[in-house]
Amino acid sequence: MFKTAITEMFGIKYPIICGAMMWLCKPRFCAAVSNAGGMGNLTAGNYETADEFRTAIRETRKLTDKPFMIAITLLPSVRITPEHHKMYIAVCAEEKVAGIEFSGTPVDKVAGMGAVEMLQKAGVKMFHKVGALRHALHAEKIGFDGIYAAGIEEGGHPLSDDVTSMILTPKIAQTVKIPVVTVGGIADGRTMAAALALGAQGVMMASRFIATKECEVHDNIKQELIRRQEFDTVIYGKSIGLQGRGLKSKVLEEVLAIEERHGGFEELIPLLSGQKVKEAWENGDVNYAPLMVGQSIGLINDIPTCKELMERMAAEAKDSLSRANNACNA
Repeated sequence: MFKTAITEMFGIKYPIICGAMMWLCKPRFCAAVSNAGGMGNLTAGNYETADEFRTAIRETRKLTDKPFMIAITLLPSVRITPEHHKMYIAVCAEEKVAGIEFSGTPVDKVAGMGAVEMLQKAGVKMFHKVGALRHALHAEKIGFDGIYAAGIEEGGHPLSDDVTSMILTPKIAQTVKIPVVTVGGIADGRTMAAALALGAQGVMMASRFIATKECEVHDNIKQELIRRQEFDTVIYGKSIGLQGRGLKSKVLEEVLAIEERHGGFEELIPLLSGQKVKEAWENGDVNYAPLMVGQSIGLINDIPTCKELMERMAAEAKDSLSRANNACNA
């Protein structure tokens, strides 16, 4: 049904990629997305050592013979060091993974051009998640294979330029020669159709995949995503130069109050702890830790399987594009 640069590059059925999610994107969930026709995600930050990371890649390959993405976030972290970043890259090259989603600092600045060349030699497709054209141009210049155009709507760490997907996708797609994937605000076939119409060759979504049967997260979280609306997220972290978007909650109210009175990094870190996020996913308490989700939660209304979700998205996208075409020919 779909033939885009992304489906052709990876040999997948749908141009739908699962985004990075710390603690959630592990082998079983990653394989479920890939087996359903999209492209699953194995998030490197879940693993502390090269052996653990390599084992996770091989475990995923036992669960699916389809390609999947590895996510490597190159941002300041208390737990993940620059040495971890270099280790993840080396293991990905050795294991010849299908592709890597890099986000944060450009990889050549973190690990040098040698890392880029090593991945190219191993046949690993490289994508950089960016929120600005200038960063997309840099990724293209150093030899990346594609761009994730991430609008301010996304959960996680949107760029402080605060540009929406509606503007960012066509801006980047009309300028670079490599494929563009839209990130932010994607949750159904209508939004996927819009991204394709804007020049994207695929979409990446994360929040929508949390509310699927295969995602290993407490059911309270899934039900909360159904209940919450598009206005129920908030931007935080501006005061420490690490902007994030998360679900409105008591803990983020506290974070914003600290930022308002110019509280320091040391005061904020305990509230933003990755370990707390892991515990919240497991115990279902949405007020315990910042849960990074995007404005697309306003379009989440049920908990399908990954297969049901992507089949429905494909049908909706086809219908949306057909109706748009009919309107043009009326």
